[in-house]
Amino acid sequence: MIWFEDYSLESLQTFRGANMGKTVGFEFTKVGPDFLEGTLPVDERTTQPFGILHGGASCVLSETLGSVAAWMTINPETHRAVGLEINCNHIRAVTEGKVIGHCTPLHTGRRTQVWQTDITEESTGKRVAVSRLTVAIIDHGTLSTQKEAVHLS
Repeated sequence: MIWFEDYSLESLQTFRGANMGKTVGFEFTKVGPDFLEGTLPVDERTTQPFGILHGGASCVLSETLGSVAAWMTINPETHRAVGLEINCNHIRAVTEGKVIGHCTPLHTGRRTQVWQTDITEESTGKRVAVSRLTVAIIDHGTLSTQKEAVHLS
Protein backbone atom coordinates (compact mmCIF):
# COMPACT_ATOMS: atom_id res chain seq x y z
CA MET A 1 0.00 0.00 0.00
CA ILE A 2 1.37 3.43 -0.94
CA TRP A 3 -0.92 5.49 1.33
CA PHE A 4 0.35 7.30 4.45
CA GLU A 5 -2.61 5.86 6.40
CA ASP A 6 -5.26 3.23 5.73
CA TYR A 7 -7.87 5.54 4.16
CA SER A 8 -11.42 4.33 3.57
CA LEU A 9 -14.08 5.61 1.18
CA GLU A 10 -15.95 6.96 4.21
CA SER A 11 -12.94 8.99 5.35
CA LEU A 12 -12.59 10.53 1.87
CA GLN A 13 -16.20 11.74 1.85
CA THR A 14 -15.11 14.72 3.98
CA PHE A 15 -13.55 16.12 0.80
CA ARG A 16 -17.02 16.39 -0.77
CA GLY A 17 -17.93 19.54 1.20
CA ALA A 18 -18.76 22.89 -0.39
CA ASN A 19 -16.36 22.67 -3.34
CA MET A 20 -16.31 21.98 -7.06
CA GLY A 21 -16.49 18.20 -6.62
CA LYS A 22 -19.83 18.45 -4.86
CA THR A 23 -21.13 21.00 -7.38
CA VAL A 24 -20.46 18.71 -10.36
CA GLY A 25 -21.61 15.50 -8.64
CA PHE A 26 -18.21 13.86 -8.16
CA GLU A 27 -18.11 10.74 -5.95
CA PHE A 28 -15.23 8.60 -4.67
CA THR A 29 -15.99 4.96 -5.48
CA LYS A 30 -12.89 2.83 -4.79
CA VAL A 31 -9.64 2.98 -2.85
CA GLY A 32 -7.10 0.31 -3.72
CA PRO A 33 -3.57 -0.30 -2.46
CA ASP A 34 -2.16 1.98 -5.18
CA PHE A 35 -5.13 3.57 -6.96
CA LEU A 36 -8.12 5.81 -6.36
CA GLU A 37 -11.37 5.84 -8.36
CA GLY A 38 -14.27 8.20 -8.66
CA THR A 39 -17.23 8.94 -10.90
CA LEU A 40 -18.68 12.01 -12.54
CA PRO A 41 -22.16 12.24 -14.04
CA VAL A 42 -22.58 13.39 -17.62
CA ASP A 43 -25.43 15.88 -17.22
CA GLU A 44 -26.20 19.61 -17.38
CA ARG A 45 -23.47 20.29 -14.76
CA THR A 46 -20.69 18.66 -16.75
CA THR A 47 -21.53 19.01 -20.46
CA GLN A 48 -20.62 21.76 -22.89
CA PRO A 49 -23.21 23.61 -25.02
CA PHE A 50 -23.28 20.81 -27.62
CA GLY A 51 -24.35 18.18 -25.07
CA ILE A 52 -21.09 16.24 -24.69
CA LEU A 53 -18.86 15.87 -21.64
CA HIS A 54 -16.92 19.11 -21.20
CA GLY A 55 -13.14 18.75 -21.37
CA GLY A 56 -12.90 20.86 -18.24
CA ALA A 57 -15.10 18.36 -16.40
CA SER A 58 -12.63 15.60 -17.31
CA CYS A 59 -9.87 17.79 -15.88
CA VAL A 60 -11.91 18.32 -12.69
CA LEU A 61 -12.25 14.55 -12.33
CA SER A 62 -8.52 14.03 -12.90
CA GLU A 63 -7.37 16.87 -10.64
CA THR A 64 -9.70 15.83 -7.83
CA LEU A 65 -8.51 12.23 -7.90
CA GLY A 66 -4.82 13.08 -8.41
CA SER A 67 -4.68 15.79 -5.75
CA VAL A 68 -6.44 13.65 -3.14
CA ALA A 69 -4.32 10.61 -4.05
CA ALA A 70 -1.14 12.68 -3.66
CA TRP A 71 -2.40 13.95 -0.30
CA MET A 72 -3.05 10.35 0.76
CA THR A 73 0.67 9.52 0.33
CA ILE A 74 2.01 12.30 2.59
CA ASN A 75 1.83 13.27 6.23
CA PRO A 76 -1.00 15.85 6.24
CA GLU A 77 0.29 17.35 9.49
CA THR A 78 3.54 18.49 7.85
CA HIS A 79 2.95 18.69 4.08
CA ARG A 80 0.43 19.66 1.41
CA ALA A 81 -0.10 18.52 -2.15
CA VAL A 82 -0.80 21.26 -4.74
CA GLY A 83 -1.31 20.91 -8.48
CA LEU A 84 1.39 22.24 -10.82
CA GLU A 85 0.24 21.14 -14.27
CA ILE A 86 -2.52 19.10 -15.86
CA ASN A 87 -2.72 17.58 -19.33
CA CYS A 88 -5.77 15.88 -20.74
CA ASN A 89 -6.26 14.11 -24.06
CA HIS A 90 -9.93 13.80 -25.02
CA ILE A 91 -10.46 10.63 -27.02
CA ARG A 92 -14.18 9.96 -27.27
CA ALA A 93 -17.39 11.95 -26.76
CA VAL A 94 -19.92 10.98 -24.07
CA THR A 95 -23.45 12.41 -23.94
CA GLU A 96 -25.06 10.62 -20.97
CA GLY A 97 -24.50 8.34 -18.00
CA LYS A 98 -21.35 8.48 -15.90
CA VAL A 99 -17.63 8.40 -16.45
CA ILE A 100 -15.18 6.62 -14.17
CA GLY A 101 -11.73 7.98 -13.34
CA HIS A 102 -9.07 5.43 -12.37
CA CYS A 103 -6.06 7.27 -10.93
CA THR A 104 -2.61 5.67 -10.50
CA PRO A 105 0.83 7.04 -9.68
CA LEU A 106 3.53 7.38 -12.32
CA HIS A 107 5.97 8.99 -9.84
CA THR A 108 5.72 9.63 -6.09
CA GLY A 109 8.82 11.57 -5.11
CA ARG A 110 9.53 13.66 -2.03
CA ARG A 111 8.84 16.98 -3.78
CA THR A 112 6.88 16.12 -6.92
CA GLN A 113 4.39 13.48 -7.91
CA VAL A 114 2.80 12.55 -11.24
CA TRP A 115 -0.64 10.87 -11.36
CA GLN A 116 -2.41 9.44 -14.41
CA THR A 117 -6.18 9.21 -14.61
CA ASP A 118 -7.78 6.96 -17.21
CA ILE A 119 -11.36 8.07 -17.79
CA THR A 120 -13.81 5.53 -19.19
CA GLU A 121 -17.52 5.47 -19.94
CA GLU A 122 -19.30 3.54 -17.19
CA SER A 123 -21.77 1.75 -19.49
CA THR A 124 -19.30 0.57 -22.15
CA GLY A 125 -15.87 0.67 -20.48
CA LYS A 126 -14.54 2.57 -23.50
CA ARG A 127 -11.79 5.11 -22.90
CA VAL A 128 -13.03 8.71 -22.98
CA ALA A 129 -9.87 10.57 -21.95
CA VAL A 130 -6.48 10.16 -20.34
CA SER A 131 -5.02 12.82 -18.08
CA ARG A 132 -1.74 13.42 -16.29
CA LEU A 133 -1.43 15.66 -13.22
CA THR A 134 1.85 16.90 -11.75
CA VAL A 135 1.68 17.78 -8.06
CA ALA A 136 4.14 19.64 -5.82
CA ILE A 137 4.62 18.42 -2.25
CA ILE A 138 5.23 21.47 -0.08
CA ASP A 139 5.81 22.07 3.61
CA HIS A 140 2.66 23.08 5.49
CA GLY A 141 3.97 26.60 6.16
CA THR A 142 4.94 27.32 2.53
CA LEU A 143 1.39 28.08 1.38
CA SER A 144 0.76 30.50 4.28
CA THR A 145 4.04 32.31 3.54
CA GLN A 146 3.11 32.64 -0.15
CA LYS A 147 -0.33 34.06 0.72
CA GLU A 148 1.25 36.61 3.06
CA ALA A 149 3.76 37.66 0.38
CA VAL A 150 0.99 38.19 -2.19
CA HIS A 151 -1.09 40.14 0.33
CA LEU A 152 1.85 42.44 1.20
CA SER A 153 2.79 43.20 -2.41
